[in-house]
Amino acid sequence: MVTHKWQQPDLIAPHSDLDLRLVLDAAPDSWEHFNTCVAAAHTAAVAADPAHGRWLEHPPGYAFTTAELDGGLVQPAEVATWSPVHGSQQILGQWVKAADAEPWTAADARFYWALLNARVAGHYRLAADATDNVHRDLSGYLRHCVAWHYVAPCWFAAACLATRSRLPGKLDALTRWRPGDTGHHAERFASHAGPVGSRPGLAPRLLLRHAHVAVDAALHYIPASGSEPDEGRPRLGLRREWAMTAGMLRVKPARWRYYLDPPPGIATGYLIAREAKELTAAQATLERLACHGTAEERSMAARVAAVLPPPGTPTSAELLRDQLRSWRRDRAALDDFLTGPIPTMEGGRP
Repeated sequence: MVTHKWQQPDLIAPHSDLDLRLVLDAAPDSWEHFNTCVAAAHTAAVAADPAHGRWLEHPPGYAFTTAELDGGLVQPAEVATWSPVHGSQQILGQWVKAADAEPWTAADARFYWALLNARVAGHYRLAADATDNVHRDLSGYLRHCVAWHYVAPCWFAAACLATRSRLPGKLDALTRWRPGDTGHHAERFASHAGPVGSRPGLAPRLLLRHAHVAVDAALHYIPASGSEPDEGRPRLGLRREWAMTAGMLRVKPARWRYYLDPPPGIATGYLIAREAKELTAAQATLERLACHGTAEERSMAARVAAVLPPPGTPTSAELLRDQLRSWRRDRAALDDFLTGPIPTMEGGRP
């Protein structure tokens, strides 16, 4: 199965990029071969049309197995946003329904606060939204960034935190969550879901000033951080962390191969730089996992952490080449972690 993160109305052609997720019937015999195939398929798809350089900005971000989804091991807040690209809508609907039925916990709050913290308090910068692969309607693209990379994700996260629910998408949050007197702010930005060129729109910098007002209005309705219930089943929380980290690392080599050898005319330098954030997050999770579970489980997590660069290391083309060499050299240790089975997280240190 192939899914999007976000719903169809949240994906605005030609400016959105597709955050794809892969669901596999079972782990492949070789993750290295799997990544070679994914990178080749993505490269061919982008080479087929220059416009795909934006629409297919990067290879898929996660790969999970059906067993992990059937077992509820993929973060419910993540699954709740999925919509189908290829595969059974019925099966995906069952996974989404099960995710929505899960009790709200501190893990959900952390998921949505991470979306907010990456954007509020001055963290969102319009200039950081790269325009390298945007070939037409640059002003429209920058307005899209303000509305859909800043306001809509913040509104979505705030709505989920305020209602303690896992909403399916950004437009859904903008149109359904209207606390206090914030409705006019939502309407202003929901209107940007219309076809590109349907109306002139505000200049991006002016729109950004209005955007700050809208986001600040939404933040007033969020409960204080730390007021959420603890994870009802702590071991399940750790197993989900394992599955989410493995799911991300499973497709990293495909991304690196594509970034290092993109089709002619496609810029990937800014994507290489972004890898540092996800690798640092993976390191933090692996260090936590290395303190739990059986001796074998702790060793497995520690061995993968040793392959990744130290936390906070800036990513460059040379570093990614080094990573690809390291992954080939330490393939056995990585495959143990990536394939699973997902550990029980029992019997280790508290």
